[in-house]
Amino acid sequence: MLRLNSVEVVYDHVVLVLRGLSLSVPSGRIVCLLGPNGTGKSTTLKAISGLLGPEDGAVTDGTIELDGESIEGLPPHEVVKRGVSQVMEGRRVFEHLSVEENLRIGAYTRGTRGTRGARANADVDRIYETFPRLREHRHRLSGFLSGGEQQTLAIGRALMSAPRLLLLDEPSLGLAPRLVEEIFDTLRRVNADEGTTMLLVEQNAARALDIAHYGYVMENGRVVLEGNPEKLRDNADVKEFYLGLSDLGERKSYRDVKRYRRRKRWLS
Repeated sequence: MLRLNSVEVVYDHVVLVLRGLSLSVPSGRIVCLLGPNGTGKSTTLKAISGLLGPEDGAVTDGTIELDGESIEGLPPHEVVKRGVSQVMEGRRVFEHLSVEENLRIGAYTRGTRGTRGARANADVDRIYETFPRLREHRHRLSGFLSGGEQQTLAIGRALMSAPRLLLLDEPSLGLAPRLVEEIFDTLRRVNADEGTTMLLVEQNAARALDIAHYGYVMENGRVVLEGNPEKLRDNADVKEFYLGLSDLGERKSYRDVKRYRRRKRWLS
C-alpha cells in the first residue's frame, strides 16, 4: 500500500532530517516506527500526509507512493481524499467545539449531503460504539475532556474520514498505563475488524511491538533495523535502548541506558 523510497527531507533549506529513508507498509497491517527523539519519526509521518509545508520542510529526494502512485508534494486535503489520515502528536482537538462537532469535521472531505451524509451519521454511531465514553460526552466542549478522552476523540475524528491508512504519532504520550492499554487494544481491534492499515510512531516500544505486524528502528534519519516483532524483541540493541533490558534480561535504569553507547554497526 505505502512505500517510501530513499526519501530525504530538508527543513529551512539547510537542515537534513531524513537521509534516504526507505520503508513499506503493506495493506491491512500495523507497522511501528521506533527510535529516539529527534531521529525523524514525526517528520516521516508529515512527509506522507503533506504537512511539511507549514514548518518550512520539503521532500527533496526520493518518492512516497500510495498504491503505486506518487503522493509526495500533494496538499494535505488531497492526501486525505486518497485515504490517508493522521493523528497528530499532542491530542490536537478543536477545544471550542463539542465532541460530536469534532467527529463530524473528520468526515468533511466526504461531503455531508445525501447518502454521504447518512454514511457520516452511521460512522458517528460507529465511533461511539468503539469509544463509548465519547458518547457520554457528545455535547461537551472538547477542551474539558481528560487527556485520554481527547486522545480517543482525535483517533475517532481521524477514523471518520474512513481512511485506508491511519498515521498515528505517539498516541500513548502522557497517558496513564490503563488508558494506554485501552487505546492500543482499540487500535488492534480497528485493524482486525475494519482492515485499516496503520503506521504507528511510538516511544512505548513494548506496547507498539505487541500490536504491530512489522517494525522499523530509526537512527539519524534512516532505518537501521527492521523485522517482525519477535526479531526486534530479541535484538540486544532494542532490549537495551527501548525495552530497558540487558542481555541477561535484567531491567536497567534509565541512567544506565543513557550512558550506554550505541553500537557502531547501527550507524554504518
